Amino acid sequence: MGRRIDYYNDPNAPQANSLVPSVNVIVTNDAGEILLIKRTDNGNWAVPGGAIDLGESVTQAAIRETREETGIDCEITGLVGIYSDPKHVIHYTSNDEVRQEFSIVLVARPIGGLLTPSKESSKVHWATPLTIRNLPMDHSMKQRIAHFMEQRDEPIIS
Repeated sequence: MGRRIDYYNDPNAPQANSLVPSVNVIVTNDAGEILLIKRTDNGNWAVPGGAIDLGESVTQAAIRETREETGIDCEITGLVGIYSDPKHVIHYTSNDEVRQEFSIVLVARPIGGLLTPSKESSKVHWATPLTIRNLPMDHSMKQRIAHFMEQRDEPIIS
């Protein structure tokens, strides 16, 4: 399996050669904890997410990716924002793809399932907002969670 390397505002970052619509999902439980995965491709913590497949809606992709990466079934309840900052690129070493960020970040609540790691997630757990601050996480993921925690009236569009 290849590695994922995130670059943010880095003059040494490789030039983007693709743009792939994707979703991230901030799933919160009744205790206010956020569902996190430890990624197998870079060892960082993140909320579940991934590319939107052809023939799939944003909501369908979000539910599928959450189930695949965490074992948790969810219901989409809101929108944090749309993130497309060209200063954030993601290098996938397995095929040398370098994506410009394009992620729709949704909010969800769990409706079933059991915490289950996958080939993309070595660990899955519920974390409190205070715990999240101390976990290794890419800049963009920390930003998305921070925007969610601000409980803004309007979505972020960047």
